[in-house]
Amino acid sequence: MTNTSELDLDHALDVALQAVQAAENIIKRYFRSDLDVIAKEDASPVTQADIESEGVIRQILQQAFPQHGFYGEETGTTSMQSDSIWLVDPIDGTKSFVRQSGFFSTQIALMHKGKLVLGVSNAPCIFDSGQTGGGPTGETAFATRSGKAMINHEAVAVSRVENLQQCFMSAGNLSSLAADVGAWRRYGDLVTSVARTRGYGDFYHYHQLSRGQADLVVESDVNILDIAALSVIVEQAGGVFTDLDGGPIGLQTRSVLAASNPQLHRQALAILHG
Repeated sequence: MTNTSELDLDHALDVALQAVQAAENIIKRYFRSDLDVIAKEDASPVTQADIESEGVIRQILQQAFPQHGFYGEETGTTSMQSDSIWLVDPIDGTKSFVRQSGFFSTQIALMHKGKLVLGVSNAPCIFDSGQTGGGPTGETAFATRSGKAMINHEAVAVSRVENLQQCFMSAGNLSSLAADVGAWRRYGDLVTSVARTRGYGDFYHYHQLSRGQADLVVESDVNILDIAALSVIVEQAGGVFTDLDGGPIGLQTRSVLAASNPQLHRQALAILHG
């Protein structure tokens, strides 16, 4: 258990939730509008919605916690030597956002002394069909190391599935895994071992894992801003969240093996490393 006695995690969570709400107001204003899309150096897209929403998140967090560091997808890093660092991806899933799909989310995490202690994942338009009327269209997941995992303010928990034969698995980005012939063969062994596979990707299969709708998630191509918040949520829901080698999540993490429990995680890890 991470020692967070010098942090008020409840207060930090309140501020993070305020920040994602402010970002949501900006994002919804741009969603399904005629956007200019800029290609970054890595060829990934960025829009004015990304830039403005990260700006308001940064402003709110730094006003409340001026001594904390900040690591943003669009605006970079400041004070990374601080004990507490906010990790922010304002629109995780910009490619979906640009294609006018609601399959994107705002990710805010707090790292304290190298350990992730808080996560918020807000998908404001995930159930938006593009039609007028209807009920709420968003989904917000959050957790701190001192509390339960919540989705839309209801406590959630992982499934009790403990063997691969009953497992529902979802996979995200797998490019580097596919480029390794041996690793790809072992991944195929895993696919043939589980009950069902899907590819929800991005934030959504972690929300599903946290509420017991999926049991295993595999990704080989992520960065820490994609998964920092989600790792806290999954673990506080009772799950296991490591990289594909079974190692802990940190700033350099580039892959994920997340499971509903240690037994399932061990089985999947054994197959992937044959």
